[in-house]
Amino acid sequence: MSNRIEIATSCASPFEEDALSVTEAQQHILSQITPLPGQQKRPLRDCLDQVLAQPVISPNDVPGHTNSAMDGYAVVGANLPEGSIEHYRVIGRAMAGVAFEGECGTGECVRIMTGAMMPAGTDTVVMQEQVEVIDEESVRIGAGHRTGQNVRQAGEDIAKGEPVFEAGHKISAADLGILASFGIAELAVKRRLRVAFFSTGDELRSVGEQLEAGQIYDSNRYTLYGMLKHSGVEMIDLGVIPDVPEQIHQAFESAAAMADVVITSGGVSVGEADYIKPTLRKMGDINFWKIAMKPGRPLTYGQLGKAHFFGLPGNPVAVMVTFLQFVKPALQKLSGQDSITPLRFKARCKNNIRKRPGRMEFQRGIYSQGEDGELEVQLTGKQGSGILRSMSLANCFIVLSDEQSDVKIGDWVQLEPII
Repeated sequence: MSNRIEIATSCASPFEEDALSVTEAQQHILSQITPLPGQQKRPLRDCLDQVLAQPVISPNDVPGHTNSAMDGYAVVGANLPEGSIEHYRVIGRAMAGVAFEGECGTGECVRIMTGAMMPAGTDTVVMQEQVEVIDEESVRIGAGHRTGQNVRQAGEDIAKGEPVFEAGHKISAADLGILASFGIAELAVKRRLRVAFFSTGDELRSVGEQLEAGQIYDSNRYTLYGMLKHSGVEMIDLGVIPDVPEQIHQAFESAAAMADVVITSGGVSVGEADYIKPTLRKMGDINFWKIAMKPGRPLTYGQLGKAHFFGLPGNPVAVMVTFLQFVKPALQKLSGQDSITPLRFKARCKNNIRKRPGRMEFQRGIYSQGEDGELEVQLTGKQGSGILRSMSLANCFIVLSDEQSDVKIGDWVQLEPII
């Protein structure tokens, strides 16, 4: 007979019959979400990380004119030397933004700079390093060149009338450059999501306050701030809410009234103050789940008024893992963004990892390319859900499936880059 006492399953239990898998929880959350309505016109620079409300069709060719890809000499390709060296008369210059107005004929060339419009009659550029300059009006060009070399055609990058971005596309830095090349000054983008977030707990203090015995600084709001910042949302930081029923109720009520999404950390797992769950149940449609995952077993999802609610665990690493696996995909769908499936790939593991089947684990790792050219990954060190340094050092999760058992050095494991 075992002398071990266990009155209920816990985060240390390898398997719980009533726990949802990570995939089941993700699918359930996304099935409850539809993109929020509303759009607005924004100046181009303000559209970074925002989601397009309407498709973008190219209003013109990019590049807008056929131009030189090199500094050199523009010539008629049909008259290039084939087996000899020939003289060419330099009849003018073409600069970027200043076109040559004449026409180039046989035995003639035009000095041309990168980006300059190709002169009439020319279709080829011989780079300056492959030309012998006799004087300002004469050069020699040898064999070995081909018609059309070193020339960028009008519309080569994007043709006029070509679909460029679909509605739902999240705008990147490169996208801003493309849109600027069209001369577009403003865009119709989806309304920016408003996300309210706060932490709960009598032991928590904000940065800058004096700590008393047993108190700690609230780090979760800072990691949430960082992840929300990358998500391109409008943030409402409500600070730390103490474990006082009236204040908890007021915070939930205020957050739900001003935000599309409300996120809290702490206060919803077994053993926490028992008025948090009843308060949430009274105010909205709330599900309290146990997820078959580590870290991040407890998760709360539902509705507070019109706002979507996410109650994340209190441990710092669990906050980040559950945000990335559940909240981030929900924010993407709410904002109207195209669905993005996390990238996962295989690498050789450089550590032994103990793992019992029954739940999915997200170990924090550092991946790199080994001497043999293959990807390899190693743990960041201790993997406790309260050890935030394990996330700070990591560039990926080592994703161990529900069925996975122990991992040995050299085994293949799945990686998910932390983006």
